[in-house]
Amino acid sequence: MSGRVELCGRESEAGAIAALLAGARRGDSAVLVLRGEPGIGKTALLDHAEAMAEGLRLVRGTGVEFEAELPFSGLQLLLRPALGCLAALPAAQRGALEAAFGLGPGGGAGADPMLVGLAVLSLLTEYADRDGLLCLVDDAQWLDRASRDALLFAARRLRAEGVVMLLAARDGEGSFPAPGLAELRLAGLRPEAAAALLDRHQLPPALRFRLLAEAQGNPLALLELPVALGAEQPGAFAPGALPLTSRLQLAFHGQVGRMPEASQTLLLVAAADETGELTAILRAAETLGAGVADLLPAERAGLIVRGGEDVLRFRHPLIRAAVYQRAPLGHRLAVHRALAAVLDAPEHADRRAWHLAAAATGPDRQAAAALEHTASRARERSGYQAAAAAYERAARLSAEPAQRARREALAAEAALETGDLERAGELSRRAAHTDGDAAPAVRARLAQVQALADFWKGDYPAAHRRLLEGAALLDDVDEVGETAGVGEVGGTGAAQAAQMLIQATHTSWYLGEGQLAATLERLSALPLADADPLTPVARFLVHLLNPGPDAQPPPLGETLEAVRRRGQVPDPTLLILCGAALAQGQDADAYQLATTLAAGHRARGGAGRLPTALFFMAEGEVFTGRHRDALTTATEALGLARDTGQRQWVSQFTSVLAYLAAARGQEQDCRRHAEAGLAGAPAGVASPGAPWAYWSLGLLELGLGRAEAALARFERLTREPMRHHICATRSTPDLVEAAVRVGAPERAAEPLARFQRWADSVRQPWAQALVLRCRGLLGTDDQAEQSYAAALELHDQDSRPLEYARTALLYGEWLRRARRKAEARGLLNGALEVFDRLGMAPWAERARGELTATGAPDRGPRAGEGRAGEGVVAALTPQELQIVRLAAQGLSNRDIAAQLFLSHRTVGYHLYKAYPKLGVASRGELKDLAADLGL
Repeated sequence: MSGRVELCGRESEAGAIAALLAGARRGDSAVLVLRGEPGIGKTALLDHAEAMAEGLRLVRGTGVEFEAELPFSGLQLLLRPALGCLAALPAAQRGALEAAFGLGPGGGAGADPMLVGLAVLSLLTEYADRDGLLCLVDDAQWLDRASRDALLFAARRLRAEGVVMLLAARDGEGSFPAPGLAELRLAGLRPEAAAALLDRHQLPPALRFRLLAEAQGNPLALLELPVALGAEQPGAFAPGALPLTSRLQLAFHGQVGRMPEASQTLLLVAAADETGELTAILRAAETLGAGVADLLPAERAGLIVRGGEDVLRFRHPLIRAAVYQRAPLGHRLAVHRALAAVLDAPEHADRRAWHLAAAATGPDRQAAAALEHTASRARERSGYQAAAAAYERAARLSAEPAQRARREALAAEAALETGDLERAGELSRRAAHTDGDAAPAVRARLAQVQALADFWKGDYPAAHRRLLEGAALLDDVDEVGETAGVGEVGGTGAAQAAQMLIQATHTSWYLGEGQLAATLERLSALPLADADPLTPVARFLVHLLNPGPDAQPPPLGETLEAVRRRGQVPDPTLLILCGAALAQGQDADAYQLATTLAAGHRARGGAGRLPTALFFMAEGEVFTGRHRDALTTATEALGLARDTGQRQWVSQFTSVLAYLAAARGQEQDCRRHAEAGLAGAPAGVASPGAPWAYWSLGLLELGLGRAEAALARFERLTREPMRHHICATRSTPDLVEAAVRVGAPERAAEPLARFQRWADSVRQPWAQALVLRCRGLLGTDDQAEQSYAAALELHDQDSRPLEYARTALLYGEWLRRARRKAEARGLLNGALEVFDRLGMAPWAERARGELTATGAPDRGPRAGEGRAGEGVVAALTPQELQIVRLAAQGLSNRDIAAQLFLSHRTVGYHLYKAYPKLGVASRGELKDLAADLGL
């Protein structure tokens, strides 16, 4: 579009857009969602932005109401001008986008949909080049779900690419949810602007007054209703008798009704077709008695316009809606049959299937089979919402009950994979109710879908119950048949039952020891074949609630090797093993597995699945005192969890950040994060982040010297449903210290006995050292000294420096009270060095105070400074530190971007900010400095 688009009464909105465009020319990125009722002027603002975008590159697309069943259709039309930059994308991203657009082989069911979003981010960045880019999307509420999710993922990760994205969407709940993005809501024009716009028509005063009242400042109404009112019978409609949108539709329909019959037929074909492809429209219209000459009246009336590349589009979406919705049913059915007949090429198979379905008036085997094939193709392209819609419609068109039940189960699974929990639950409940006589394997799959939907909504009791019921259905099933989707396990009924009980182990983890023990008992009783890869997993998990010296679990490494010899298990099962290994004290092996899984998700672009692996990595880093690493990991994961809508992990990671803030004595940050981690749980169920939140609040109080408040927080973890959680176990030494400080050691007796049994079962030196520290706190003088000394012998200063420092501090305090000041100084100095290095201000001040009490001068660095160079690194943000580390390893900006789900320009922006903080000017200098800074 060339030239300035004239706007009336939108000066402030135009100014806001101009500011964004100016930012793009400087290299800044921004996203703005324009919201408002139909006709309020959203499209006019997009037109204005396009006209003002001189010097910027442009991509523009429009959501189409009838395209929602075709995955990535909206995205493909939007990005068509940029596809020449595909070759510059990393291979995995390029392959994902080519598969999504049907330009290459599919990635297979289960491919992470967020990889397409990352590819969109990279493609927009490449196409923007140095000029900047304006990306316009009109009627975003009608984008297909796959396009919407990919576009929003890219939008949330725009930083410094010079890309401005303007998304126009209608008002209405759920029409285009875009949480976290800036919005501009358009209201009606002010009276003076509305009058100026209306006065472009020469109207009698009475009619002018009526229109100003009826239009309520809606620009489209002010432009269109004068024409409609001029053609209608006097008194046909009372002012305000219909909602404005319906009134506008009637106005447009009146214009259509005055067209010749053949032109109306051709308009109906165009309204039923989702692409506007002129060739297909004319071929179908020809079978119904209309031809190209019949376009002319509609074009003259301004109802349709010719786009580029032989595309036909309606001047306004309300015209399309008026044409289609007000046509007789018989005419609509005939049009869909005609379109299905002409869309006979293989590349049009999906469009043909939907037109066949729209033309069906009852069960139709041909349409149902075509839709199932469409759904399968959509899944291969990660278009899960489109797959769910196609499976659901195929089920409705199925005459045979068995086929209907199977397709309904597939629809429910696909809906679950989109994250649409309400729809997945409704589909599975409806299928279970309608098809109660379905095969046990199908009913079990439906129970599994309902369970996962309940779990992700936080309803752990319902999820657990459904998983147990589903597993029971498979007791006597030898083969489970097709298992595409959430099950991911084939073979015997026992194998799928094992998978469901392994998931039930996860749900029962949130419900308490009793439910966990009962689930593990059922899992151990399953008749799994020795050759089944799930067998070693089950053997590992059953040790979760059997602490004691005679119940040592097998090493995780041996379990993984046994799995590999038998085949493979899904990644979610491996992640459950990570958590189980941490619960059984196998921190190093769990961290290694989580790191391997995270690396695999990064390589595959699995942004949606990465937060789970990063959580276990963050836990391992906290447990070994690598707080800076944990902060980097948790910060990245929290951003990904928010961008991908994973509320469970948002709760978990905010609580981990609360712990790290507590360790540093940052009270306000700790309480804010803990409050977020505790929020949103259903009544009677602990939030996912509750264990970490309570530990964090207890550690904060303990560090600040408020032992009674700390003890109350720690004791919350000793009760159901959290007493078996990892945080409850690992916080026991803190609980013992708090109990001793308030003079109530008896309150620590039972938790310490549990901790002792756990330490005996895991047989880790560091765990025994913590038991000895607790014994030192509780013992008499002779017992205390022996326990502290023995604990220091077992501590590993290199791999777990924090625990060594905590014990050294307590022993040093004991020695100082025993007037053995010289002996105390060495221990306290060592503890102070660790606390300062980790930035643990309360603990450093406590150690520094003890040193002063021994007569030593205050000569140590303050918390956060530590050894030479560490203060420099501490000045980096978590994302800067992560990027600097990868750059120091020799990775290019594009390689780093692919790993961190950013654009390469954002990576360059962070390096530009980090270099001055580090005192370097190039990658070469950074590499030389990396070893000295511990990078």
